[in-house]
Amino acid sequence: MVVKKDKKRELFDREKLAKGIRKAFHKRPVPVEAIEKLVDDVERELLRRGVQEIESNKIGQVVLRKIKKLDKVAWLRFASVYLAFEDLTDFERLISQQMKQENKD
Repeated sequence: MVVKKDKKRELFDREKLAKGIRKAFHKRPVPVEAIEKLVDDVERELLRRGVQEIESNKIGQVVLRKIKKLDKVAWLRFASVYLAFEDLTDFERLISQQMKQENKD
């Protein structure tokens, strides 16, 4: 079960997860196979946790971490929806944080 932000619960829907991830990669130069593997990896990681319920934000965090490794534009797209960006300053803040992190690494 997935616990949504409004505390409602719904069954985990792999296809819903895959659809959101695929949208982030729309027109990006990433092979379909790599995207499907990412979906599989996310689902596998969630199952490994062995919990009956998981909060939707935990799923989003896993997805963000895995997308970032494949394509930073797709990562930013997914983050903008997942984090409910409202304006350009939200994008600027996340990009700035990312650039600082990359400079540290």
